Amino acid sequence: MPDVSVIVPTMRRPEGLERALRSLFAQTGVADRLASIVVVDNDPAGTAAGTVSRLAVTSPCPLIYRHEPKPGVATARNAGLAMTDARLIAFLDDDEVASPEWLAALLTAQAKTGADAVFGPITGRVPDDTGWATPYLQRFFGREGPASTGLIDHSFGCGNSLLVRATALPGPTPFDTLADQTGGEDDALFAALRARGGRFGWAADAWVEEFAPPHRATMLYALSRAFAYGQGPSQTAAKARDWPGVGRWMLVGVVQAVVWGIAALALTAIAHPARAGMMDRTARGLGKVFWTRGFEPRFYGTRELARLNGLTARV
Repeated sequence: MPDVSVIVPTMRRPEGLERALRSLFAQTGVADRLASIVVVDNDPAGTAAGTVSRLAVTSPCPLIYRHEPKPGVATARNAGLAMTDARLIAFLDDDEVASPEWLAALLTAQAKTGADAVFGPITGRVPDDTGWATPYLQRFFGREGPASTGLIDHSFGCGNSLLVRATALPGPTPFDTLADQTGGEDDALFAALRARGGRFGWAADAWVEEFAPPHRATMLYALSRAFAYGQGPSQTAAKARDWPGVGRWMLVGVVQAVVWGIAALALTAIAHPARAGMMDRTARGLGKVFWTRGFEPRFYGTRELARLNGLTARV
């Protein structure tokens, strides 16, 4: 009986969306499980409607279009959930391509582990002109985990995940819309799941490729994201009003920023390939220190829409 829906949020990425959807249409071994594919168009102009309409005739299951004109990553994910009552929810981003066995591997891992949230590995793909930073950027946009399927002690991001709705996605709007512009909505969701005793799983064979667009495949963008990732532990502690925890994370951040910062400077001076990784660690340390809302980088929602509108205006 069909019991899983795949949600694909998108904002004005027609080529990426088509690539992601065609990879979902090619899934094997899940014909009896796939209830629907839900595309959430987060562009106020509704630009994904044509792509979805054109591809719907080749979809192996209902391909549902939902227009959510308010830009925001958490709002988009919540809108997708409103379009399905499936017991299991998988997320694939519009810059990702799933391998043919992806969904079957996630489902098998969930059944084996009983986990509330299951994650899979990601191969990062970047443009050819990223130079010395290419190995780092490929790792940054990728995801590594255990060699075998099983339970793990931490969560990853929503892209390439399978969630049990009853336990991992409580209520009609489980994603915190305060994260609409900055991201991190999945961090908050999974921190709350852990606090409730939830379990995380790893599906070693659930591979996807993530294609970083040129404007993101840069050191500036990656380090900004690393800074935001570093903010996560301090912000999670602050949200729980665990002020001693906030202090501990800030102290950890200071040590990391100093130690890794010195290493980054030294490696940069000799143009060592490992300098990118040291810069990443430094940025994450700084994020733990400067975690308050005024320092949050904005990657999604209105900021991304403004970037896209600026590109359109220049064409």
